[in-house]
Amino acid sequence: MKHYKILLILLLFTSLLYCYTCEAQTYPDQTWSRDEDPSLNGWDNTERSIFTRYIIDSTNITGLVIVHKGQIVLEYGDIQENSYIASCRKSILAILFGKYIESGIINLDKTLGELNINDVSELLPIENTAKIRDLIAARSGIYLNGSNGGDFRRYAPERGSVKPGTHWLYSNWDFNVAGYIFEQETNRSIYDEIESQLAIPLQMQDWDKSLQQKSGNYKVSKFPAYHMWFSTRDMARIGLLMLRKGKWNEEQIIPEYWVNEIIKERTSYIEAQKSVPLLKEDGLDLGYGYMWWLIENTDDYRLNHAYSAQGALGQNITVYPEIDVVLAFKTKSDYRRRNSIQTQMKIIKKAVEIYNPD
Repeated sequence: MKHYKILLILLLFTSLLYCYTCEAQTYPDQTWSRDEDPSLNGWDNTERSIFTRYIIDSTNITGLVIVHKGQIVLEYGDIQENSYIASCRKSILAILFGKYIESGIINLDKTLGELNINDVSELLPIENTAKIRDLIAARSGIYLNGSNGGDFRRYAPERGSVKPGTHWLYSNWDFNVAGYIFEQETNRSIYDEIESQLAIPLQMQDWDKSLQQKSGNYKVSKFPAYHMWFSTRDMARIGLLMLRKGKWNEEQIIPEYWVNEIIKERTSYIEAQKSVPLLKEDGLDLGYGYMWWLIENTDDYRLNHAYSAQGALGQNITVYPEIDVVLAFKTKSDYRRRNSIQTQMKIIKKAVEIYNPD
């Protein structure tokens, strides 16, 4: 009888734990659900109003959502319009790699020499030894100009002076070539893969493949930038997928191990700031994984293990695993509006400072 009671207690505990997990793992279907009273779950109404006023008065954000446990607890602006997401594109490409790495179609240890990669300016012998994994970690040691601007190449060492894999530098050449290699190895378009791997299974509300297009100065580099256009609420779906370790409802969309690989530190904030001193002034200490920024050296538990996709002008997806939160915001460049990287860092911090579950 005693053992029977213990068994019942264990079964009850397991059932409660299972129910809690089910409740926590909420996903949107064709539309996002909204928390009817976020104040009951740690999102004070006054604090949310103060944060919204900050967004209006001190930023040029055109759309923002905060998602807690799969439900929207705060939104601002137009969250359904599609617009340019700048360098957030790189983080989305990183996600797409997982399926093909798991199947063996992409081998991250293949070198550029083995892949027959060359450019307008020929690669040096040492540069030919760079691997795919070096490109997606921004550690290729190749300091050619990308076909588009918006990186830190001005901080680059002399070409040929650095062994691939040993030095971090955020360079669009690396990222654009990573996109080219992805398509070369898979025989699939990046945009087709976004649709099949992400837009359809995540039931994105606003995805429009016809908007997506590559561009670049082909006289500088033959590898174009694979630009992307997303809505804020669809960006939040990508953040939620990452938060859930690649799982969406009962389906493992992205291999869990690959999500962990993406957000594993490849470059510490200390090394990143040494390579690019400008990063010291941004307001958060950022390391780097595989095309995702890692928030490090924080004394706020809400920011522990957080990570971001970040783009120029004010494009951002930030995931806060410790508190089950996703933040997505953007600034539509067509409106000639932009936010500094310092403003983006403030938003990342302020967005969760209003969350106090106690």
